[in-house]
Amino acid sequence: MAKTDKQASPEPQVAAPGDTYLTLSAPAQGLYKEKGSKFLSFAYPVETEQEIKEIIEKLRKEYYDARHHCYAYVLGYRQEVYRANDDGEPSSTAGKPIYGQILSYGLTNVLVVVVRYFGGTKLGTSGLINAYKTATDDALAQAKTVEKTVMRQYELRFSYEQMNQVMRIVKDLRLQVLGQEADNECRMRVAVRLSDCSRCEEKWVDARISFV
Repeated sequence: MAKTDKQASPEPQVAAPGDTYLTLSAPAQGLYKEKGSKFLSFAYPVETEQEIKEIIEKLRKEYYDARHHCYAYVLGYRQEVYRANDDGEPSSTAGKPIYGQILSYGLTNVLVVVVRYFGGTKLGTSGLINAYKTATDDALAQAKTVEKTVMRQYELRFSYEQMNQVMRIVKDLRLQVLGQEADNECRMRVAVRLSDCSRCEEKWVDARISFV
C-alpha cells in the first residue's frame, strides 16, 4: 500500500526561464469508467497548500462513500513544489499518473483529485495507471487555461521632491501601483514583473530611491 502524502518520484519538468506560467482559469471535471469502477476527476487552480488541503477535505466529505480519493498537485511558477498521493491504491498507480498528466499539460498551481468508486473487479497495476491517467486527462482536456505573469512587490520610500522622478519610472516601466502615502516621507507599493526587477532596482539606485 502506498504511503500517504508521498512525494512523486519523477523529477519535475522545470519551466523554462521566464516570468510567465500556465495554469487553469477555472475548475474542471472529468470521468472515466472501467469494469464497473468510476473515476471522477476534479481539476482546480490553486495557490497554496492550505487551499489544497481544504479542497481535498471538502471532496472527501462530499464523496464520503468512495473507495479512494487520490490526488497530485504542482505549485510554483517553476513547478518546484509537487506532491502525489495514492490514498490506498498500490504504490505509484494513482498519484504518479495524475502528476504526470499535470506536467504533460505544462501546468502549475494546479490540483487534480480523482475519486474512485470501486466496481467489484480489480484492474491490475497497468489498468489502474491507465484509469487515473485517463480520468485526469479528461478533466484537463476540458479545462480552460490562462497564462499568468509572476510579479514581485516592492515598497518605495522617497522624498516629496522625488515624486515626479518616481512616477516617471512607474510610467516608463509600466509598473502597477498598489498603494501610496504622502507625508514627510512618501511611500509607494508597486508590483513589478519578475523579468523587469533588475532594471527597476538599477533605476531606483541611480535615483537614490529606497526600496524593500
